[in-house]
Amino acid sequence: MASSVFRVMLRMHVKPGMAGDFERVWREVGHSVTGDPANLGQWLSRSAEEEDIYYIVSDWTGELEFRRFETSERHVEHRQKLHPYRIGGSMTTMTVVAHLAGTAVSVE
Repeated sequence: MASSVFRVMLRMHVKPGMAGDFERVWREVGHSVTGDPANLGQWLSRSAEEEDIYYIVSDWTGELEFRRFETSERHVEHRQKLHPYRIGGSMTTMTVVAHLAGTAVSVE
């Protein structure tokens, strides 16, 4: 992974009892993110410690490219489809400065 990768991590609090629907819709609309030419991939993870908390991580070719996507109509439509399942959330952005590959096969 190149050191210029721009990473976005979303923490999402999903409404109680809606986790299954949230996961299903996230999979259905994920192509609106991964279909962007600047997107390198996206992951959905469920917290092992906090109920109804999810983390979405997406990698981008650069911050400018992500910011362009973030303000696009495509992103607004994506957010609107997930909004009914959310109570709240937050976003953290970062630049990957190093990556050390492990010896195990990656799990997706």
